[in-house]
Amino acid sequence: MPWTTRRALNVSVAVATVLLLVLGGSGVWVHARAADATGRLVERSSPALIAAGSLENALINQETGIRGYGLTGRREFLQPYHDGLSHEKAAAGRLRALLGHDGPGAQDLARVLDRTEAWQKQVARPVAAAPSGSPVRLAAQRTGAGLRTFDAVRAALGSQQRHLEHERARARAELHDVGALQNGIFSALAAVGFVLLVLAVIGLRRAVTDPLGKLSADVRAVARGDFRRPVQGSGPADLRALASDIDGMRQRLVDELAFRDEARAQLDAQATELQRSNNELEQFAYVASHDLQEPLRKVASFCQLLERRNAAQLDDRAQQYIAFAVDGANRMQALINDLLAFSRVGRVHAEHTDVDLEALLGQVLESLSIAIEESAATVTHDPLPTVPGDTTQLRMLLQNLLSNALKFRSPDKPPSVHLSAHRTDGYWQFSVDDNGIGIDPAYSEKIFVIFQRLHTRESYPGTGIGLALCKKVVEYHGGTIAVDHDHAPGTRITFTLADHAPVIPSPTTTEPALQGEATAS
Repeated sequence: MPWTTRRALNVSVAVATVLLLVLGGSGVWVHARAADATGRLVERSSPALIAAGSLENALINQETGIRGYGLTGRREFLQPYHDGLSHEKAAAGRLRALLGHDGPGAQDLARVLDRTEAWQKQVARPVAAAPSGSPVRLAAQRTGAGLRTFDAVRAALGSQQRHLEHERARARAELHDVGALQNGIFSALAAVGFVLLVLAVIGLRRAVTDPLGKLSADVRAVARGDFRRPVQGSGPADLRALASDIDGMRQRLVDELAFRDEARAQLDAQATELQRSNNELEQFAYVASHDLQEPLRKVASFCQLLERRNAAQLDDRAQQYIAFAVDGANRMQALINDLLAFSRVGRVHAEHTDVDLEALLGQVLESLSIAIEESAATVTHDPLPTVPGDTTQLRMLLQNLLSNALKFRSPDKPPSVHLSAHRTDGYWQFSVDDNGIGIDPAYSEKIFVIFQRLHTRESYPGTGIGLALCKKVVEYHGGTIAVDHDHAPGTRITFTLADHAPVIPSPTTTEPALQGEATAS
């Protein structure tokens, strides 16, 4: 199984933990031994040796006091003896507490006390109880026995002292050995820690930082645009897998870029061809408009001239035919003008400026003043904002919407039109409400299609291009237009305009201005 960074790290941490635990446990054990040796030395051996010395001094004081009293017969010489008795009891008590009731130390103490008791019974107490006098006769009688018994006491004391000094020396030696072992373990712990640190640094450098550095260099080269450079991995298995994934992503980016370049080349070729076709269509539309309008004007003019010159010879049927011809030529001319206006949206007058809709509406109402007066219409509006856009196209938008509201009015009441405006979510929401004949919801999409009419020309004149032109103008300005069927009676046309200038491609061609502007249909 290939080693990953996590696996190598886990194994390394486990090994280091085991080594540190072993050394740490050894250190704890050595520390416990050192504490035990120190306790025996400080709390038993040394105090016991001091107490044994105190016991020896107390017994020597007793012997000195008895001997002085025996030689002089004076009671004040017994004071060291009485003091030594109390000191003996205290020292013996301390030794019992330190040495316990079993073991060599307790046996030495028992031997000292037994021989001390024998000396006191045989010599000290009888002499101390004898009457004073100079010298004490009993002391002289028992001088030899006193020397023998006290020599036995001294021998026991000397044996006790040697044993206690030996025990203290052994405790000191053990403490020294434990200290050396403790220093060795702590040194080994420090050495192992240092070695582990060095190995960790070397291992991280070889297994992580160096492979990551190479991987980062490859990734940065790719990020700078060198997509042909392969991303190669080294080190643990997971870093190699990461490098393989990144290289796969790089390869996909290379494939996507190649596909994008190919698609862009195709789009550029199509755009060039489309531009060429649009230029040809624009030239055709301009030429066709003039070539078509000139014969239409001649047809209308000569028909009217024929009617005026030969009015006496023409019957009613002939005059009606001439009127039909003139009307057809005029409608054809209006249709051509509207179609040209529709095609010029977004190509001509395509410079965006801040348009004051309040002032623009005033101009539109002035141009529609005759229709408003004839229909006795009432036109109201909310305060209108200033929006970025093309003045000519926005004038066409308002004029078409208002003229439609006036044209498709109800026959039994004067038209009432209201233009409202409010801002929402980065857009201006407008609506044109009227009380006219309304629009069937079934035709809510059809009315925005060019040349689509819902009524005959005899009922409502027009070319059927007005709302299609409005839709194109609104969409060119980054908005939408629709019919609100919740409004009744009448019609409500809603549209939006962006409150910031939309990104519009600059027109590549222009055409000379034509005679007249189609405004309403």
